[in-house]
Amino acid sequence: MTDAEIEVTAELVRELLWEQHPDLAGLAIREVPGGWGNQMWRLGDELSVRMQRMDATPEYQLKERRWLPVLAPRLPLPVPTPVRFGEPSARFPKHWTVMTWVPGEPLDDGSIDRGAHAADTLAGFLRALHVEAPADAPVATDRGAHPRDCTGGFEHFLQAVAVASMPRRGDLAPDDIVAEVRSVWDDAVAADPWAGPPVWVHGDLHPANVVVSAGTLAGVVDFGSLFAGDPAWDLAAAWLLLPAGTAARFFDGYAAADEATIRRARGLAALKCLFLMLMGQNGVRGLPGGKPHWLPAGQAALDRVLAGV
Repeated sequence: MTDAEIEVTAELVRELLWEQHPDLAGLAIREVPGGWGNQMWRLGDELSVRMQRMDATPEYQLKERRWLPVLAPRLPLPVPTPVRFGEPSARFPKHWTVMTWVPGEPLDDGSIDRGAHAADTLAGFLRALHVEAPADAPVATDRGAHPRDCTGGFEHFLQAVAVASMPRRGDLAPDDIVAEVRSVWDDAVAADPWAGPPVWVHGDLHPANVVVSAGTLAGVVDFGSLFAGDPAWDLAAAWLLLPAGTAARFFDGYAAADEATIRRARGLAALKCLFLMLMGQNGVRGLPGGKPHWLPAGQAALDRVLAGV
């Protein structure tokens, strides 16, 4: 079998632990559903094992190993922190990492009922994260650019998402909603670029990468896309994650986004919504990587984006 075809089972995870971290091998091991680039296994009550799966390189895990211990102590929400490193071996020729477990339920399987609290919590988290990054911080290779440099991806997603999948907005025809989405994107493209220093950016804030508990945000996971750059890529989460009517409260609490940054963030939110909807469509059609429940999540988020224009 090729590396990508290796079946990761609880037995394999335990064998790897016996081989490299035997003091942890006796803990209970349970698979965590979901994941694409990496597969997650719960290890006892407080740890997890992150197994490289579809990611072509170990870059994302190595990035988390290097930088999460630096960032975690000053972030106001729990994030996974590496505690042990698993190296490629004859049993498993890829990297794996033992990390702290972040309690809660992924937002794409849960909900936020305390919208104001969640808006304040997200604002505080991103204020703490978005500080000037050091010179040796990672840079983005597939995201992080100004929206004008991502127009090809936007057009691809917009064309791939079925018009019938657009959220319902009063008496507007689906084609009119598509025109609204394009208008949001065009406004982001026209906005001034980020003029500040590169700041730490999570880079992949969507409903599967945050956890909720007691009706509000309780943690942030999957920092594999971490980079230094434009904070607008994270500020798109105001529409992607938060309930309707709370984006304004979020930006008041964040208090560091000028008009151009908010315009870029709104356009990037539309882009990310289209991606969620496309992944949802793929799931409905039974295509690889599809996640059917992402379709309504993307539709609801896109409706929030358009309502805020």
